[in-house]
Amino acid sequence: MATESKRARTARMHREYAALCELIPVVECQLDFDSPFQLLVATVLSAQTTDKRVNQVTPELFAAYGSPQELAAANITDVERIIRPLGFYHMKSKHIIELAQALMATNNGQVAESMDALTALPGVGRKTANVVLGNAFGEPSFPVDTHVIRVTARLHWRDDWMKPNASPEDIEREITACFPPETWTDLSHRLIIFGRNICMARRPDCTRCPLRRSCPSAAHFLELEAEREAVAMRKRGRSRAAGRRAR
Repeated sequence: MATESKRARTARMHREYAALCELIPVVECQLDFDSPFQLLVATVLSAQTTDKRVNQVTPELFAAYGSPQELAAANITDVERIIRPLGFYHMKSKHIIELAQALMATNNGQVAESMDALTALPGVGRKTANVVLGNAFGEPSFPVDTHVIRVTARLHWRDDWMKPNASPEDIEREITACFPPETWTDLSHRLIIFGRNICMARRPDCTRCPLRRSCPSAAHFLELEAEREAVAMRKRGRSRAAGRRAR
């Protein structure tokens, strides 16, 4: 793609996001929760696993420890037993019990609507805080996960798209500068869903992607896909030939 001005890129970003809105008309938080506290805990648990798997264990967890008071007093062995299927259960159990204790000690068990207060809690980073602020409190927020990082890089939505270890905070700052605050949370949701279902990490499905005509990376991935298909066809041809010789 030829050098693109900042203005042209921003206009393209808005066109591509409009296409994503058509592709994914309705979005909502993928984690099940009944309170800001439950969303906070579920988001901490979602690290290095899927939202679907988290939703499979949180009903039992929240039935036993649905409030900060209950979780703060929990036996860590019991919590570990419940969340064991998620992986990293020793660390995650420690973090969610400690964050419940911190909430009880500093804010009478209430989850604050503040980035600084949330990120001061054990096991809570900026992404987790953004999830809670946007989905529990309706505050403008833009969670940056691995899907958002990958998709915004492939679309060249940011200056540092070539950097393999781009800062999530820098990504958040640059992307949100191009969209109105009221769209930030849904924008993140749509990029995540798009990254999970079409723009996958190992093999993006560019053939059914509505952004393929404007995406700077589509030609490369379509070429790779054509090469894979050509190799597969040659293998099938050799297999058929070997079968005929065997007969």
